[in-house]
Amino acid sequence: MKINIKSNLFILHVTVLVWGFTAILGALISINEILLVWYRVLIAALALFVYFKWTKTKLQITRKTLITLFFTGGIVGLHWVLFFGSIKASNVSVAMVCLSSLTLFTSILEPLFNRVKISKLELIVGMLIIAGICLIFKFETQYKTGIIMGLLSALCASIFSIINAKQVKKVAASIISFYELLSAFIWINIYFLINNGFAQSFQLTTSDIIYLLILGIVCTAVAYVAGVSVMKELSAFRVALITNLEPVYAIILALLIFGNNEKMTGGFYVGAIIIIGSIFLYPIVKSQIEKKKLKKYPHLFN
Repeated sequence: MKINIKSNLFILHVTVLVWGFTAILGALISINEILLVWYRVLIAALALFVYFKWTKTKLQITRKTLITLFFTGGIVGLHWVLFFGSIKASNVSVAMVCLSSLTLFTSILEPLFNRVKISKLELIVGMLIIAGICLIFKFETQYKTGIIMGLLSALCASIFSIINAKQVKKVAASIISFYELLSAFIWINIYFLINNGFAQSFQLTTSDIIYLLILGIVCTAVAYVAGVSVMKELSAFRVALITNLEPVYAIILALLIFGNNEKMTGGFYVGAIIIIGSIFLYPIVKSQIEKKKLKKYPHLFN
């Protein structure tokens, strides 16, 4: 059992590292962010479709769920366009730290969606994240566009995460992913039709093709299936804790690969430490609070 847990922990760390590498690929691919996402969702959806055929997975869902996933897929597509746009307008470090504000938006939006009180702990974490973002805005004014796009990307990610949290109770996570990827592809095609986007060049360099295949198959389809599979053996707490390492892995990879292009001011790193530190410590503090409640009021948890 311990060996199984260790192997799943290793798989999860590798998966989170791969997710972090997504940002690196976004910086390496030369095409614009909309075309990049168009190729990404197309490749990932095809890869998942092949996987479903191989595993003989049924793709049947209700009409109501299909409509929900179709519109959610539009938000997913917008999230990725804004995320890669943030990387191209600034750099990997800025985009990843801004994406970390997902916790802030979720702490505000989730209680509104579910009509419950906002947690005091989540409110404190949210305030710390706001402080970190303000610091980054103050010291990295040249990346203002990238910061705004990164924050909007996090907002989109928060919205579709909240929607998916409800959908996953009725539909397998991999099925949700497939329909949302396919829907994102359709939404981008609609955008191209309205804005004459098909008139642009869809030609790719050899390196772009390689990077897009890695992005679509390894970083999206394979990483997603791997991430879901480890959840069968690992607790939600462990998964949340390790997933919070994604921006750390991405920033380290960016510094190693891009060097001086990723070096920021001291103010940026202080803000980044406040944001990432708050997010990383959040599940630990929450777990401790729940343990104390369990000891004090055991009858409430029976």
